[in-house]
Amino acid sequence: MLDKEFNQKAINDIYKNAHLALQSISDLLPEVDDEEIKKELQEEYEGYEKIIGEISTFMAENGIEPKDVNVFKKAMMWGSIKMKTMINNSRNQVAEMMINGTVMGINELTAMKNEHENLDEGVLNLLNKLLELEEEYEQRLKKYL
Repeated sequence: MLDKEFNQKAINDIYKNAHLALQSISDLLPEVDDEEIKKELQEEYEGYEKIIGEISTFMAENGIEPKDVNVFKKAMMWGSIKMKTMINNSRNQVAEMMINGTVMGINELTAMKNEHENLDEGVLNLLNKLLELEEEYEQRLKKYL
């Protein structure tokens, strides 16, 4: 794969990672009763919105068309969140769900970073920024377990 194509795929994967996190929070917030964790989720939502803005700006400046997350994947995620919170929407359950999703994102970003030394500097900077954000959120969520 050409470096340009490789970097386009990489930035789209980074965009999708952040977008899935944003979508998860959006799906989860209406189900949360606990005000303290709800506030945490709202702060995380704002953080993901900000980085998605930065990623989108980078993509626009480089003529890269963002590819949205698969509609089926979004629907499956929404259904999973609704089912889990219908059974238990406690602070602990919400934190566990968010931590699991965040760790999946961290793992994907870390694998991308470790496997691909050909990343463009701008792509790598955004990857690192999102990775740091997700690692921070994972630590913050642990206090709700």
